Amino acid sequence: MFVSDFRKEFYEVVQSQRVLLFVASDVDALCACKILQALFQCDHVQYTLVPVSGWQELETAFLEHKEQFRYFILINCGANVDLLDILQPDEDTIFFVCDTHRPVNVINVYNNTQIKLLIKQDDDLEVPAYEDIFRDEEEDEEHSGNDSDGSEPSEKRTRLEEEIVEQTMRRRQQREWEARRRDILFDYEQYEYHGTSSAMVMFELAWMLSKDLNDMLWWAIVGLTDQWVQDKITQMKYVTDVGVLQRHVSRHNHRNEDEENTLSVDCTRISFEYDLRLALYQHWSLHDSLCNTSYTAARFKLWSVHGQKRLQEFLADMGLPLKQVKQKFQAMDISLKENLREMIEESANKFGMKDMRMQTFSIHFGFKHKFLASDVVFATMSLMESPEKDGSGTDHFIQALDSLSRSNLDKLYHGLELAKKQLRATQQTIASCLCTNLVISQGPFLYCSLMEGTPDVMLFCRPASLSLLSKHLLKSFVCSTKNRRCKLLPLVMAAPLSVEHGTVTVVGIPPETDSSDRKNFFGRAFEKAAESTSSRMLHNHFDLSVIELKAEDRSKFLDALVSLLS
Repeated sequence: MFVSDFRKEFYEVVQSQRVLLFVASDVDALCACKILQALFQCDHVQYTLVPVSGWQELETAFLEHKEQFRYFILINCGANVDLLDILQPDEDTIFFVCDTHRPVNVINVYNNTQIKLLIKQDDDLEVPAYEDIFRDEEEDEEHSGNDSDGSEPSEKRTRLEEEIVEQTMRRRQQREWEARRRDILFDYEQYEYHGTSSAMVMFELAWMLSKDLNDMLWWAIVGLTDQWVQDKITQMKYVTDVGVLQRHVSRHNHRNEDEENTLSVDCTRISFEYDLRLALYQHWSLHDSLCNTSYTAARFKLWSVHGQKRLQEFLADMGLPLKQVKQKFQAMDISLKENLREMIEESANKFGMKDMRMQTFSIHFGFKHKFLASDVVFATMSLMESPEKDGSGTDHFIQALDSLSRSNLDKLYHGLELAKKQLRATQQTIASCLCTNLVISQGPFLYCSLMEGTPDVMLFCRPASLSLLSKHLLKSFVCSTKNRRCKLLPLVMAAPLSVEHGTVTVVGIPPETDSSDRKNFFGRAFEKAAESTSSRMLHNHFDLSVIELKAEDRSKFLDALVSLLS
C-alpha cells in the first residue's frame, strides 16, 4: 500500500527498531541511502546496509538476515515485482519500498499489511482499480441453497433448469471478467519507465522532519541528475524536478549574496547553473570533452573524417586557439573562460545544436574544488561499475558511497579519471560499431552485438554501462543514418558477460525521438520470446529490460523477438 504520511507511517515506526537496508547498485539509490544514513545518524537508529545488484543477491541476503530483522527498507528495488512471492517472508515482516521503477506491481499496491510503498502519489501511476483485478472468493463460491424435499417433481425440474442457466451465466461472467482483467493488467504492465528520484523522496522526508542539510540537498540533486544522465526520465520531468530543488537551494544558500552574512570561503556552497552540456569539461580539456560527450559527438558525427573537420570549423568559429582548447580547462586563459559558455552556445546554434546548455547545479568546497552534478554522477557510476579486479562488487559499492562525502574528495577525483576512460571507450566503441556497420535492422528493431575480444569490451558487461553505451549508440546511429524508418526503431544490444559460462548481457532501448516518453516495452517482450523458445535466460537485474542469456540461445531468442514485435 502507498504510505501517505512518511513521517508517521515510516520514519517514526523504524526509529525505535533495528532495520536492514537493501540498496540497489545505481547512483540515485546511493544518494537516497546517504540521506537516510544521515537521518539515522541524527536519531541513533541502528541499521545494517546490504548492497544488492540483482534479484539473486536480494533473495540470498534476505534469507541470510530474515531471522534477525523485522523491518526491511528497499531502495530502488522491489516495487515492480510481487515481492512477497519472491522472498516468501514471515507474516510479521514489513517491507518499506522506495523505488523509481514503474509500473508498481498491483499486489504490492493492494497489500495493506506487509508492503509499504514510499512512492509519491503525484507521479502518473495509473494503478488499476481493486475490483477490476481482484475478486473475493466468496463471490465465486456462492451456490444456491439446498432443494427442499417436499416440493413437486415438476417444480424441482424447473428449479434445476433455472440453476443450470444461472451457473452458465455466472461462468460466462467469470470468463469475461478474467479476459478483461488480463487486458487491464497487460495494458498496465506493458511498458517499463521511471518515477521521481528516490533521493528526492528521501530529501523531502528530511525536509518534513526539519533535518535537511546542504549535504542532503546535494545528494538529492545528484540522484535527479543521475536519472537525466541515464535518460530515465523525460526532459519535462527533469525541468519540473529541478524547479523543486532550486527552491530548496535558494533557501539553504541565500547567505552568499548578503554582504553581512556571507559564508566563510571553505564552506559548502550549492548554486543553480545554466551550464554547458559537456561531460566533465571542467576536469578535462575542452577538446576531449567535445569529442567524448555523446550529444556533441553524435551531432558532429565525429567517427567520420567530415565530422572531425566540422569540429575544427566549430572551434574556429568560436575563435579559440587549439593550444588553449587542448590543455586542461583549469589552465586556460581566464579572459577566454569568462564568457566561454556564451561563445560555445552561440557557435553551437549555428551548427544546429540548440540544446547546448542545460539547467543544473554545481557545488563548491572552498575555493579549490568545484563540481557539476553530472561530474559526480559519472565519477560515482564509474567507481561502482569499475572493471578493476582488485575488489568485489561490495567493495566498489562502498567506494562509490564514500566518494559522495566531501571528506573523500580523493575518491571522487579517482572516479573522475575512471569516468574519462569509460567515456573515451564508449565513443571509440560507437565509432567502430558505426564504421563497420555492426548496427543492423532486424525489421521491428535495430540490433548490435559486441564481439568477444573487442577493445574495452569488459567495460560494458555491467548493465548501467551497457545501457548508457546503447543509448549513446542509438543517438549517434539516428544522426548518421539516412533511412527514415530506421530513425524510429528501438535498439537491442548484446555484450559478452562471462566467457566461461558462455553468457551475454542483452539490453533493450526504446526509440530515440524528441517526443519519447522513455517508456520501455522490452521487459515483457524478452520474457515472452524466451518462454516461447525455451531460451535459458536470467532476469536478474532490477530493470526488466536487461537480461542475461546463454550465447548459444541468442539466434533463436532474436528470431522469436522479431516475430513477436512484427
